[in-house]
Amino acid sequence: MKTSLSLFVTTICLVILASCSDVTSKFENQLNNLSNKANQLDSVINTEINRVKSLDSVMNLEDLKINNLDSLVNKTSSKLDSIWKEYK
Repeated sequence: MKTSLSLFVTTICLVILASCSDVTSKFENQLNNLSNKANQLDSVINTEINRVKSLDSVMNLEDLKINNLDSLVNKTSSKLDSIWKEYK
């Protein structure tokens, strides 16, 4: 009786250890998948941030061009106004 109880307890322990090993393996696989997805998401976010920075840079350059053109228009307008006042 003692031997069969001992054998039963040993069998239960082995089954528990085997199932724990299986759960650990599944957990590691899920953790690796999650890590891979996080890395992919990080890469996508970095790419999009670089695009935004690039777009911001282009917008700043265009803003400078507009300011320069505005300044040129103001200077030209001022010169034309002074010429117009002289001929009036």
